[in-house]
Amino acid sequence: MMSDPVDPYIFSSDTLPSDPRFLPPLANGRLGWRVFGTIMHMGGIYNGERGACHRADIPCPLAVKMRMEEEGTHSYTLDTHTGIFTHSILTSRVQASQLFYAHRQYPNLLVMEVFLQRQKTTEEPITVTLESSFTPYSDDITFQDAPDYKGGRHIFGQTKSPEVPGGLSTSMHLIWTPLTTSVTLLPDQSQSRWGFLVAAAESSESVQACFDTGLELFEHGDLQTSHLRAWAELWLGSRVELAGPLPLSRAVIGCMFYLLSAFPSLTEAPSLFGGVSPGGLSNGGQGQDYWGHVFWDQDTWIYPSIALFYPKLARAVLDYRVRTIEGAKANAEQQGYKGLKFPWESAVSGQEVCPDDIYGQQEIHINGDVILAFQQYLYLTQDLEMFKEGRGSEVVWGVADYWVSRVTWNPEDQHYHIRGVMPPDEYYYNVDNSVYTNSVAKNSLQFAVELAALLQHPAPPEWQEVADKLKIPFDEELKYHPEFDGYRKGSPVKQADAVMLGYPLGLSMSLEVRRNDLEWYETVTDPHGPAMTWGMFAVGWLELSEAQKAQQLLDKCFENIQGPFQVWSESSDGSGAVNFLTGMGGFLQAFLFGYTGFRVQKDCLHFAPLIPDEMAVLSVKGVNYLSNKLDLLVEKQEVSLAVRKQAEDSGSEEPCPLEIVLESSGKIIPLIPGQTVTFPRQAGKIKKQRSRSYCWPL
Repeated sequence: MMSDPVDPYIFSSDTLPSDPRFLPPLANGRLGWRVFGTIMHMGGIYNGERGACHRADIPCPLAVKMRMEEEGTHSYTLDTHTGIFTHSILTSRVQASQLFYAHRQYPNLLVMEVFLQRQKTTEEPITVTLESSFTPYSDDITFQDAPDYKGGRHIFGQTKSPEVPGGLSTSMHLIWTPLTTSVTLLPDQSQSRWGFLVAAAESSESVQACFDTGLELFEHGDLQTSHLRAWAELWLGSRVELAGPLPLSRAVIGCMFYLLSAFPSLTEAPSLFGGVSPGGLSNGGQGQDYWGHVFWDQDTWIYPSIALFYPKLARAVLDYRVRTIEGAKANAEQQGYKGLKFPWESAVSGQEVCPDDIYGQQEIHINGDVILAFQQYLYLTQDLEMFKEGRGSEVVWGVADYWVSRVTWNPEDQHYHIRGVMPPDEYYYNVDNSVYTNSVAKNSLQFAVELAALLQHPAPPEWQEVADKLKIPFDEELKYHPEFDGYRKGSPVKQADAVMLGYPLGLSMSLEVRRNDLEWYETVTDPHGPAMTWGMFAVGWLELSEAQKAQQLLDKCFENIQGPFQVWSESSDGSGAVNFLTGMGGFLQAFLFGYTGFRVQKDCLHFAPLIPDEMAVLSVKGVNYLSNKLDLLVEKQEVSLAVRKQAEDSGSEEPCPLEIVLESSGKIIPLIPGQTVTFPRQAGKIKKQRSRSYCWPL
């Protein structure tokens, strides 16, 4: 598959980045840490009330650097196959390796291993120094000592301030293997390995059980191998690879790796998942990286690429929103509206924790963004249980009630208006009829009606009434969508906004209008704006069959990728949030929904593959549709599709038999598990089998 002998999954360097923000983050959906750093974070652990709420800094006992008196060659490697970061020192006498990983299978564990191996036979001991910068102190948690546990140090405490005034502070327990100042390879040893564990949990019983698990795994030699198995399982379920320029391959793989790192284990109870913030779990302390809050970034930018492969991980995002229903209800009531108002910035409670009121009050498109994720999940899985027992219907219908109470009827134009909002383009506020906000609201209402019919729930007639008559700004003369009422064509734009009407919203428009939206907004979009924007422009140009134009825009994202470990910054000058998962999500969607043409629709998975000249082959493996695992191979002239056996992590019990309907000819091809179908590159639909009579020669 790969034309270059260099493994694009391995990021290596002989030096570390000069800016420590660009050291590689290691995370597993529960714990997150930047290698060598003194601070780690845990999902759902915040300190501070409301607008002061931020991820609680937890001291990391693995803030250790390996040193040797003897001169040697240093190398630093992040292996995304395995999620392991390695620092190695090679001398004439020994190879010393220091390995770090956030355990993929047991997410309450961080691990450091040190491995020494002689390079030649000698009779002298070899010592490597371990320099620690760890101190058991936090500005956010008042720690105190507990009795040692099975040789491990144990501290515990509570966050200093709850998220909601009058609420309970969160407890935090930490047990770790005491660090030695050095390790020594004895004269009669050719090699030796040492393991250092960190267990973090919210109760004494849980942290002890996690530490016990780590000790047992290490004793039986299965600590690292169980971690490797879990990453192998993830990569087996999803791969996005291409034959083309190595930097492009690395960028795609790096995005997929870091996004997967933000999500929980496939075997972990999703109720423990704390959502995905723009900078991931490794970041988000007070005053940095959006304080670890959850935005629309999770639902609109990060979620779609994960949902395409992993229904269970997708549901974890939905379950996170379900657990915040009461907070969303309180937000709506405080603003004087009905239903649910999801916060612009969310932590645990679902109440608004944005430090600046104007965003929480006006950037209300978040409601529609949340519903878009629920809608995509249903179309991919047909998992109605999520909407019944899983309370997903409460979210969908609560948001519909909010929109109905939020609109204003205008008798002059006979439309409903949504006034006083901030659009995704945050250069503007207190505007009326944001085209994105109104479009995503319309979609929310239409989906609420659709879901009500599926669940035989009587839908209030005003849901459809408002959806039908909600104003969607459009300039009939210039044939484009103004961002909002009163927007003047050519005014500066911060980030993707109106260009998202075509994708992901799927608003019906002519090719002329789609082109106008892309051309006119591209010229005025801030070149130093957030990184995810150009992915949306790329998807738009691919809809217009202009692959080279799309690739040119996507190439702009490389300015946001900071070497050597493929860490993203929010802005091209290195400023803003780090590691910017939102930008990665936008970049990855250009491949998964742009070059493939995938569109998750009510009754099918649409595809329209198109790749640029510099890309010989695009391979997308493990797409999970109606409990089938699909592998797509796109070449210049041909497309191959294969279906694997039922996915174990699927959202429904049995896979639905599938067929392909090719658009140009109407030919129908059955997708038979274990077989590959190849056909000339063109658009089509993957659907449930409806007919047993096929006209394709097999």
